[in-house]
Amino acid sequence: MKKVYLMAALSLAVVACERQDKPVNPPLPPSGIEQNNDNTGKNVRDRDSATKTPLDQAENETDLDITQKIRQKVIADDTLSTNAKNIKIVTINGVVTLRGPVANNQEKTKIGRKASSVQGVTQVDNLLEIAH
Repeated sequence: MKKVYLMAALSLAVVACERQDKPVNPPLPPSGIEQNNDNTGKNVRDRDSATKTPLDQAENETDLDITQKIRQKVIADDTLSTNAKNIKIVTINGVVTLRGPVANNQEKTKIGRKASSVQGVTQVDNLLEIAH
């Protein structure tokens, strides 16, 4: 009989411990901040064969080295935003394409200059976008 009471008590304890009070509705962002998580337009754009994506990165040593050096310069700059440090850098035959969101025009310009300063770069297509 003691085993039955003990099992019942343990079962109730386990059930009570697993219950968590979770909010029914997730918290809303602070007022004045708009969240737009719809990337449909960008996804359609990226399907276009003319749009350079990381999958287009050339696999030759020179282009890989250029991309690596630009990435290192971007990451080393503590004044850049997290978004700026995560941009796409694609190099094909010395032509560098920069894509992704940055905080402001200063970041866009700064990253473009960093890319242009790397030896072997023949052209920089700065397609960085100012995040809103």
